[in-house]
Amino acid sequence: MTRAVSRKRLITQEKIVFAIFVLLFLGFSLFLPGFLTANNVALLLQSVSVLGILSVAMGATIIAGAIDLSMVALMAMSVAWALQLVNNGMPVPLAMLIGGGSAILVGIINGVLVAYVEIPPLFATLATAACIYGFGRFGLISQDTVYLPKNLGWIAELGHGRVYGLPMPVIVFAVLAAAIALVMNYTKFGRFAYAIGDNRATARITGVPVRPVLVLQYTVSAIVAFIAGLVQATAINSMNTRITDTLLIYEVILVVVLGGIGLSGGKGGIRNVVVGTLLIGTFLNGMTIMNIQFTAQNAIKGLILLTAIAIDQVINPRDEQTSQQGDI
Repeated sequence: MTRAVSRKRLITQEKIVFAIFVLLFLGFSLFLPGFLTANNVALLLQSVSVLGILSVAMGATIIAGAIDLSMVALMAMSVAWALQLVNNGMPVPLAMLIGGGSAILVGIINGVLVAYVEIPPLFATLATAACIYGFGRFGLISQDTVYLPKNLGWIAELGHGRVYGLPMPVIVFAVLAAAIALVMNYTKFGRFAYAIGDNRATARITGVPVRPVLVLQYTVSAIVAFIAGLVQATAINSMNTRITDTLLIYEVILVVVLGGIGLSGGKGGIRNVVVGTLLIGTFLNGMTIMNIQFTAQNAIKGLILLTAIAIDQVINPRDEQTSQQGDI
């Protein structure tokens, strides 16, 4: 019995996904012309980095038994507003403070709506995403695409810089993933987040400050989204607010679920997110090189996401307490 359990644990979703990534990368490298080139690898690393940064924050939020669908809208609008303020003559530090502060404010609002008003996270963050985009385009940002100012200084290096030949977006992704992994695994906040995701009622009874932890979790998610937006904008020299209308948020959820973090909460870790990011980033890049139509790509991504959620439901079934919370 013990040997059977031990063998079962040797094969995990994380290891399966990593093995698929290795096989996919080798297959594309051997049989897909243009995949293993310097330009494409640089493009792959850039796209993987932004997707990974967002997925790290989403993964930590889902571990705590919640979800944040406002992340992409928050990333686009807060950074676009900050860049527009700089283009209009505002000093860079003040503009970044305003943009980052607006992101933090939205994160706090999300946390309050979920933790204190007790609106299910799915609906609360979906509504705030619509409000962010609508209010931002109506009252703050004058055009769909805001171009990068020339006087951003060191901030511009987030997208274009290199350290020992390694692109800065990859370094930002690695640093954020490592930092959040340390927080989730070795701090009281991380233990509280896992306890809340596993069983919110039990966590509250045992003295876990459920509501403040959730508010802080959404605040951290907002900060990470702002950083991801800066990396994205400095890498392509602009921020297109229309990214809110894309399927990027679903790609983020796909990375998290496929990597092995259960939607029921309290399971998985940041390493799962890294593995999921590598697989999905490579897969999306390969589909682009093969000139698969955008609509077909969306259909494939939707099918994979649906399959991943179905598998997650079998592997991590929602118990009665999770169902009562209405988190997902």
